[in-house]
Amino acid sequence: MDWTSVQLRSLVELRRRGTVTAVAAALGYTAGAISQQLAVLERTAGVPLLRRVGRRVELTDAGLAFAGHAQRILDIEAEATAALERSAGRVAGEVQMAVFATAAAEILPVLLARAGQRHPGLVVRSRELVVDDVYGAVASGVVDLAVGLEYPDVPIRRDPSLRVVPLHRERFSLAVPTGLLATGGPVSLAGTGPPLGWILPPEDTHYGLAIRTVCRRAGIEPELRHEVVDTAVSLALVEAGIGISTVTSLMLRLRPSRFDVHPLTEVFERDIVAVLRSSAEQRPNVAAVVQVLRELQLEPVGRQPGQEPGRVGQVLDVGDTGT
Repeated sequence: MDWTSVQLRSLVELRRRGTVTAVAAALGYTAGAISQQLAVLERTAGVPLLRRVGRRVELTDAGLAFAGHAQRILDIEAEATAALERSAGRVAGEVQMAVFATAAAEILPVLLARAGQRHPGLVVRSRELVVDDVYGAVASGVVDLAVGLEYPDVPIRRDPSLRVVPLHRERFSLAVPTGLLATGGPVSLAGTGPPLGWILPPEDTHYGLAIRTVCRRAGIEPELRHEVVDTAVSLALVEAGIGISTVTSLMLRLRPSRFDVHPLTEVFERDIVAVLRSSAEQRPNVAAVVQVLRELQLEPVGRQPGQEPGRVGQVLDVGDTGT
């Protein structure tokens, strides 16, 4: 039978995600294009793979069985790609990579420069994704690897097909409008009641759930004033005196801002991680990019409450003095 990787991946993702719309978002196509790919695959297979249930489609028993085989075909294809790369004897070719917004601004330029110097034949193609979507993008094969985030308080559900490589751990501080708090030292989340309204992402995001988990452990329920997913917008609102939020050194570097940053007495951390499929570990091209990521050191350069704003951090290579 004659089918394409896109058709097989669409079928596998429909089993994983449940709707054509979700599959389209994960693979970077329109819903109409995914429906067309599935229709062609169904004609090629010669048996019904889909059935309509109301306004949705779901997999038939044959479709579910075929999706399992399709995943194995895609895995074999990935192994063949790795074998070809190894046979070349050098790092050359393309790697598809996903990054989230802050990583795109601060990590990606340094990564691309270092990778290009070390491996002139390597081409890294990147795409920016919502941070909570990078795991699915790697699992589905849309990208070869990604830079993502993990919160120790709410770990990502482990997919046995994925490998998560820790790169750097950041600790959160509290960002408050200038002069709002009399103390210049550490503060407790337990003291952030009214009128200190919060600027937070939705609770159904990993970050949103993580900060609420830490607050609840401290005995408070954060009073949400503004629900925001964009870090730069959150920083702008804090600077304008609208509310408070939690920040890391990397987040602060996204936008020069004028507000106070107080260490938290509670431990609230996140890990910047590289995410790749376990089968991709044997690909020289992917391994080369992961190695460069591991060598990048995120050096926090903090700012005390009331201090003039500026660049509050930089990506430093191992061995840099920071001067």
